[in-house]
Amino acid sequence: MGLPIKKADHKFTYVEYSMWPDDERWELIDGIAYNMSPAPTSTHQRLCGNLFTEISIFLKKKSCEPFIAPFDVYLPEYPVQDFNSIYTIVQPDISVICDPDKIIKKGCLGAPDFIIEILSPATAKKDMHEKFHLYEKNGVKEYWIVDPGNKYIRIFHLQTEGKETGSYDDGILIPPADWREENSIAASIVLDGFKIDTAELFKLQ
Repeated sequence: MGLPIKKADHKFTYVEYSMWPDDERWELIDGIAYNMSPAPTSTHQRLCGNLFTEISIFLKKKSCEPFIAPFDVYLPEYPVQDFNSIYTIVQPDISVICDPDKIIKKGCLGAPDFIIEILSPATAKKDMHEKFHLYEKNGVKEYWIVDPGNKYIRIFHLQTEGKETGSYDDGILIPPADWREENSIAASIVLDGFKIDTAELFKLQ
Protein backbone atom coordinates (compact mmCIF):
# COMPACT_ATOMS: atom_id res chain seq x y z
CA MET A 1 0.00 0.00 0.00
CA GLY A 2 1.23 3.50 -0.79
CA LEU A 3 0.54 6.90 0.69
CA PRO A 4 -2.79 7.43 2.38
CA ILE A 5 -5.50 8.85 0.12
CA LYS A 6 -5.30 12.60 -0.36
CA LYS A 7 -8.40 14.74 -0.53
CA ALA A 8 -9.00 16.80 -3.68
CA ASP A 9 -6.27 19.05 -5.06
CA HIS A 10 -6.98 21.98 -2.78
CA LYS A 11 -5.09 23.66 0.02
CA PHE A 12 -7.12 22.93 3.14
CA THR A 13 -7.07 24.83 6.42
CA TYR A 14 -8.23 24.16 9.97
CA VAL A 15 -11.67 25.53 9.02
CA GLU A 16 -12.42 22.63 6.65
CA TYR A 17 -10.57 20.09 8.80
CA SER A 18 -12.76 20.90 11.80
CA MET A 19 -15.93 20.19 9.79
CA TRP A 20 -14.99 16.71 8.57
CA PRO A 21 -16.84 13.72 10.14
CA ASP A 22 -15.66 12.62 13.58
CA ASP A 23 -15.47 9.00 12.43
CA GLU A 24 -12.82 9.88 9.81
CA ARG A 25 -9.16 10.49 10.60
CA TRP A 26 -7.23 12.97 8.47
CA GLU A 27 -3.96 14.86 8.68
CA LEU A 28 -3.07 18.11 6.94
CA ILE A 29 0.50 18.76 5.79
CA ASP A 30 0.94 22.16 4.14
CA GLY A 31 -2.73 22.13 3.18
CA ILE A 32 -2.71 18.63 1.65
CA ALA A 33 -5.13 16.24 3.35
CA TYR A 34 -4.12 12.63 3.98
CA ASN A 35 -6.64 9.95 4.91
CA MET A 36 -5.43 7.96 7.92
CA SER A 37 -7.38 4.82 7.03
CA PRO A 38 -7.22 1.87 7.23
CA ALA A 39 -7.40 1.55 11.00
CA PRO A 40 -4.17 0.56 12.80
CA THR A 41 -3.41 -3.15 13.16
CA SER A 42 -3.36 -5.01 16.47
CA THR A 43 0.47 -5.07 16.30
CA HIS A 44 0.56 -1.30 15.87
CA GLN A 45 -1.80 -0.81 18.79
CA ARG A 46 0.13 -3.17 21.09
CA LEU A 47 3.41 -1.37 20.39
CA CYS A 48 1.85 2.06 20.71
CA GLY A 49 0.05 1.17 23.93
CA ASN A 50 3.14 -0.37 25.51
CA LEU A 51 5.37 2.57 24.60
CA PHE A 52 2.80 5.05 25.85
CA THR A 53 2.44 3.16 29.13
CA GLU A 54 6.21 3.05 29.68
CA ILE A 55 6.54 6.77 28.90
CA SER A 56 3.59 7.66 31.14
CA ILE A 57 5.10 5.73 34.07
CA PHE A 58 8.49 7.36 33.49
CA LEU A 59 6.98 10.87 33.36
CA LYS A 60 4.83 10.50 36.46
CA LYS A 61 5.42 13.54 38.68
CA LYS A 62 7.60 15.12 35.96
CA SER A 63 6.82 18.29 34.03
CA CYS A 64 6.46 16.70 30.56
CA GLU A 65 3.14 15.15 29.53
CA PRO A 66 2.51 12.33 27.01
CA PHE A 67 -0.45 12.05 24.63
CA ILE A 68 -1.56 9.19 22.39
CA ALA A 69 -3.35 9.40 19.03
CA PRO A 70 -5.87 10.57 18.05
CA PHE A 71 -4.46 13.88 19.37
CA ASP A 72 -4.20 16.94 17.14
CA VAL A 73 -0.85 18.72 16.86
CA TYR A 74 -1.15 22.11 15.14
CA LEU A 75 2.00 23.34 13.41
CA PRO A 76 1.31 26.89 12.22
CA GLU A 77 3.52 29.31 10.40
CA TYR A 78 4.85 31.91 12.81
CA PRO A 79 3.77 34.38 13.99
CA VAL A 80 0.48 32.59 14.65
CA GLN A 81 -2.50 34.63 13.45
CA ASP A 82 -5.50 32.40 14.19
CA PHE A 83 -6.60 28.79 13.74
CA ASN A 84 -8.14 29.58 10.37
CA SER A 85 -4.67 30.19 8.93
CA ILE A 86 -3.27 26.81 10.05
CA TYR A 87 -2.50 24.45 7.15
CA THR A 88 -0.74 21.66 9.06
CA ILE A 89 -2.44 19.41 11.62
CA VAL A 90 -0.99 15.97 12.38
CA GLN A 91 -1.78 13.14 14.77
CA PRO A 92 1.48 11.49 15.87
CA ASP A 93 1.12 8.08 17.47
CA ILE A 94 2.72 9.44 20.65
CA SER A 95 3.57 13.05 21.52
CA VAL A 96 5.42 14.30 24.59
CA ILE A 97 5.03 17.99 25.44
CA CYS A 98 7.19 19.69 28.03
CA ASP A 99 5.88 23.26 27.61
CA PRO A 100 2.44 23.43 29.28
CA ASP A 101 1.62 26.61 27.36
CA LYS A 102 1.47 24.54 24.16
CA ILE A 103 -1.29 22.30 25.52
CA ILE A 104 -4.69 23.65 24.55
CA LYS A 105 -8.20 22.22 24.61
CA LYS A 106 -7.97 21.27 20.94
CA GLY A 107 -4.59 19.50 21.32
CA CYS A 108 -1.08 20.93 21.02
CA LEU A 109 -0.27 24.29 19.42
CA GLY A 110 3.35 24.07 18.34
CA ALA A 111 5.90 21.29 18.14
CA PRO A 112 6.01 18.55 20.81
CA ASP A 113 9.44 17.89 22.29
CA PHE A 114 9.37 14.17 21.49
CA ILE A 115 7.36 12.24 18.89
CA ILE A 116 7.00 8.52 18.14
CA GLU A 117 5.53 7.20 14.89
CA ILE A 118 4.96 3.46 14.37
CA LEU A 119 5.27 2.47 10.73
CA SER A 120 2.54 0.69 8.81
CA PRO A 121 2.40 -0.15 5.08
CA ALA A 122 -0.05 2.72 4.54
CA THR A 123 1.91 5.40 6.41
CA ALA A 124 5.60 4.39 6.22
CA LYS A 125 6.56 6.68 3.34
CA LYS A 126 4.79 9.67 4.88
CA ASP A 127 6.28 9.03 8.34
CA MET A 128 9.82 8.71 6.99
CA HIS A 129 9.68 11.59 4.50
CA GLU A 130 6.90 14.17 4.73
CA LYS A 131 6.52 13.94 8.48
CA PHE A 132 10.26 13.65 9.08
CA HIS A 133 10.90 16.95 7.29
CA LEU A 134 7.86 18.53 8.92
CA TYR A 135 9.05 17.63 12.41
CA GLU A 136 12.58 18.77 11.59
CA LYS A 137 11.34 22.10 10.23
CA ASN A 138 9.19 22.76 13.29
CA GLY A 139 11.86 21.92 15.86
CA VAL A 140 10.78 18.56 17.29
CA LYS A 141 13.74 17.72 19.52
CA GLU A 142 13.55 13.93 19.24
CA TYR A 143 11.79 11.65 16.75
CA TRP A 144 11.53 7.86 17.05
CA ILE A 145 10.49 5.80 14.04
CA VAL A 146 9.39 2.33 15.15
CA ASP A 147 9.39 -0.35 12.42
CA PRO A 148 7.45 -3.45 13.53
CA GLY A 149 8.24 -5.40 10.35
CA ASN A 150 12.02 -5.04 10.61
CA LYS A 151 12.01 -4.80 14.41
CA TYR A 152 13.97 -1.63 14.89
CA ILE A 153 13.65 1.84 16.36
CA ARG A 154 15.42 4.63 14.53
CA ILE A 155 16.14 7.61 16.77
CA PHE A 156 16.72 11.16 15.52
CA HIS A 157 17.78 14.15 17.61
CA LEU A 158 17.60 17.80 16.63
CA GLN A 159 21.04 19.26 16.13
CA THR A 160 21.12 23.03 16.56
CA GLU A 161 24.85 23.70 16.68
CA GLY A 162 25.68 26.58 14.38
CA LYS A 163 22.02 27.55 14.12
CA GLU A 164 20.33 30.59 15.57
CA THR A 165 18.54 29.08 18.56
CA GLY A 166 14.92 30.00 18.90
CA SER A 167 14.46 30.40 15.16
CA TYR A 168 11.58 28.69 13.37
CA ASP A 169 13.96 26.44 11.45
CA ASP A 170 16.07 25.57 14.44
CA GLY A 171 18.21 22.68 13.26
CA ILE A 172 18.36 19.31 11.55
CA LEU A 173 17.32 15.90 12.79
CA ILE A 174 20.29 13.55 12.81
CA PRO A 175 20.38 9.81 13.55
CA PRO A 176 22.93 8.93 16.26
CA ALA A 177 22.06 5.25 16.03
CA ASP A 178 19.67 2.61 14.72
CA TRP A 179 18.53 0.53 17.66
CA ARG A 180 17.61 -2.94 16.47
CA GLU A 181 16.44 -5.97 18.40
CA GLU A 182 19.96 -7.26 19.00
CA ASN A 183 21.11 -3.86 20.31
CA SER A 184 18.80 -4.37 23.27
CA ILE A 185 18.37 -0.80 24.57
CA ALA A 186 16.92 2.33 22.93
CA ALA A 187 17.57 5.43 25.03
CA SER A 188 16.13 8.94 24.84
CA ILE A 189 18.13 12.14 25.20
CA VAL A 190 15.17 14.50 25.57
CA LEU A 191 13.60 12.29 28.24
CA ASP A 192 16.84 11.78 30.11
CA GLY A 193 16.88 8.31 31.66
CA PHE A 194 14.04 6.84 29.57
CA LYS A 195 15.02 3.53 27.99
CA ILE A 196 13.26 0.75 26.11
CA ASP A 197 14.43 -2.85 25.77
CA THR A 198 13.75 -3.38 22.07
CA ALA A 199 13.86 -7.18 22.31
CA GLU A 200 11.10 -7.11 24.92
CA LEU A 201 9.12 -4.51 22.99
CA PHE A 202 9.02 -6.47 19.74
CA LYS A 203 8.03 -9.69 21.53
CA LEU A 204 4.62 -8.04 21.90
CA GLN A 205 3.87 -8.62 18.23
